[in-house]
Amino acid sequence: MTRLPCFQSDSLEAVSRILGDTTNGLTGPEIGYILADLHLEDPTPEMTKWKRLFNALVHAQNKHQVGNHVIQFINKAMSPVRYISEPLKFDWRQDSLNVALAFSGYAVNNHGQVIHSNAESTLEGARSRARRFYSSLLNRGTHPEVLKYCTEELLQQNYFHAVLEAVKGVAERIRQMSGLSTDGAELVTAALSTKNPIILLNLLKTETEINEQKGIANLLVGVFGAIRNPTAHAPKLVWPMPEQDAADILGILSYVHRKLDGVWKCYSKE
Repeated sequence: MTRLPCFQSDSLEAVSRILGDTTNGLTGPEIGYILADLHLEDPTPEMTKWKRLFNALVHAQNKHQVGNHVIQFINKAMSPVRYISEPLKFDWRQDSLNVALAFSGYAVNNHGQVIHSNAESTLEGARSRARRFYSSLLNRGTHPEVLKYCTEELLQQNYFHAVLEAVKGVAERIRQMSGLSTDGAELVTAALSTKNPIILLNLLKTETEINEQKGIANLLVGVFGAIRNPTAHAPKLVWPMPEQDAADILGILSYVHRKLDGVWKCYSKE
């Protein structure tokens, strides 16, 4: 077997933090199983997941003076069969690992195997390899008003703040369209009222149209209460935002923006 060069300590830490991530990383038993399967020592099993994995990989690398065991661990951890019921976890780990490994001249392919690639020297270059989620939003036609407020966060895979900024973006658009200066439920209730509406999603002439106006208003109030408020006041550590949740929430916001697109058409009919 070809002896691969050792990884730098900061690269090992980055890989360990990804695979030991609290939300999207391996479980403690999974880490223990893979280490045992590779016949690698587990010197600090009592520590937090990423530190446990970091210590095990550092120990193996120092002992054998090769980087092979790091690659072997990643290959085992990224085996596609592990992700049959959780494909989004594979996507998140692949994207994240490709940023961390880019500086060492490696990448994880769609088969979950580490391959050689051109080494990156800048964070921007490394991040350019991890834009799958952002690209998927573009491909599904996510409304530009959603992406307008959270593109930077999405490219950084910072889904927590991406969702927060996107929800704030809806509120800002409603303020601009209505002339109101309030926020949250107060803003939505006043702007999308069915009795004295400022924003008309339709002509409000039939029960169906009235129900649509009420429904979108209720949907937005729910979004502010269940999504914007927790993310605005709770730290990421206690209110995680997995990729699947982010995709679903951004889809709802995209739908709302498309409804707002039709407002001016309704005004033009009057």
